[in-house]
Amino acid sequence: MSLIRNLTFAALLGLGTAFALPAQADKSSLTIAIGFGPTAEVPDPRAGYNGWMSNQTGVTETLMGIDYELNLFPRLAADMAQVSPTTWRVTLRDGVQFHDGSPLSAAAVIASITAISDEAHPGHNARIAKLLDLAGMTADGDNVVVFETNSPNAAFPWTLSEPGIAVLGAPSDALPINATGPFVFKEAVPEQLYRVEANPDYWQGTPGLDEVRVVVAGDPATAALAFEAGEVDMVINYPETDFDRIKETGALGFSAPTARLYFFTVNAANGPMSNPLIRKAVSMAIDRQGIVDAALSGVGGVPAGTIFPAGMGWAADISVGYDPEQAEALLAEAGAVKEGGRWMLDGAPLEIDIVTYSSRAALPPTAELTQAFLSAIGVASNVKVGEWGASNDAMAAGEADMFLQAWVTTPQGDPGAVLETLLKSDGGSNSGKYANPALDTLLDDGRLTFEAEKRAAIYDEVQQIIAADTAMIPVFHVAQVNVAKPGLSGYAVHPTETYWITHETKFAE
Repeated sequence: MSLIRNLTFAALLGLGTAFALPAQADKSSLTIAIGFGPTAEVPDPRAGYNGWMSNQTGVTETLMGIDYELNLFPRLAADMAQVSPTTWRVTLRDGVQFHDGSPLSAAAVIASITAISDEAHPGHNARIAKLLDLAGMTADGDNVVVFETNSPNAAFPWTLSEPGIAVLGAPSDALPINATGPFVFKEAVPEQLYRVEANPDYWQGTPGLDEVRVVVAGDPATAALAFEAGEVDMVINYPETDFDRIKETGALGFSAPTARLYFFTVNAANGPMSNPLIRKAVSMAIDRQGIVDAALSGVGGVPAGTIFPAGMGWAADISVGYDPEQAEALLAEAGAVKEGGRWMLDGAPLEIDIVTYSSRAALPPTAELTQAFLSAIGVASNVKVGEWGASNDAMAAGEADMFLQAWVTTPQGDPGAVLETLLKSDGGSNSGKYANPALDTLLDDGRLTFEAEKRAAIYDEVQQIIAADTAMIPVFHVAQVNVAKPGLSGYAVHPTETYWITHETKFAE
């Protein structure tokens, strides 16, 4: 560890085989380059979004899972039944062991999940605790957990697929993350490396790889260079503009639609974007198809009319038209005046500050293209590219007007969680401070309603309000674009992006 603790990704590449980054695909190992990394030497899967990486690398598993058709299925659970509007009974699978050999049990599940709500525990996660909304948990024997929620929650079964609700056994020095998956956590270097090794006693069979290493590239272009140099075997989120060319070299290309949305959070509390008319004008000034063609080379996504992608459920039939003339009419209706080709508001130039981050290749060009579309109708704007945290902080502090982000909108397969987080008045990621009591009520109703048709109608109405009020500005739904060296099998792009490696992933003999 001491050799590599402070090395950058570029330095890791410079070490070549000294750091065991294979020049060729090693059939027993897989090295993946991504744009983000672990947050600690032992990243508790329940804290923050650490569970995504532990789930993606096959270390941790959840009680429920989401399949490739976005259907819910029992994972570590063998069965799940609703006993009352607030009571759920989960029966655990037989024969599952933690990495230390101890059996999966109701007591272990309860201990794992209890930590999420304990502010003094390293696994505390207020976001997930809010999703669970638990009144209590009890064990009915060794293999049944009874969950009680504070109020009826139709999304509860889906919530149990959240990667942060990882089922863990008692940790030890040898197994600080003691889980049930096909791979065992071995080490992490913050923002640089996450390494796992095969679990030969995995309950579904012996893994096809001995080791998986995730290394962090500063941006997708760096990862692409590492792949071409033979330093890594796979790149998650390969630059879309280079995808066709790299496949011509013999690389395997993986591309499939996902539920990830590129969108602008708007500053609804102060500044020009606090005016719904100006928000709508900005939205109508954006040529979404033009952005898809330019930033994604036509291979990475489709223009977004609403929050959820068509064909994956929950999407309302809403289209956001590109209409610069109507955009200017809305600006005039908002009280702006055009002078010398530039719009003025309250005697000063109308100017919009846009922030975003660089860990996804399409974000900076999307922000710059938006700037160009705004300029075309006479609206000045500034673009600042930094880290996600700094951009989010600037938005929350009222120092930016628009924040370009990329989120998976149905990470648990259910529509409510992300909408509540982003747009509910008390949402944990509502950095634009949007507030609409009618929307809050509908989002509450979505949790309280169990009939599928009524829930669909509620979320259709939610999307209609978001569109009418321009509570956020959807830009495009993206397909994840990944590449790997020839011979990799047992891998496919998952629509939630939370699943990568299984026990069946391997390189061909």
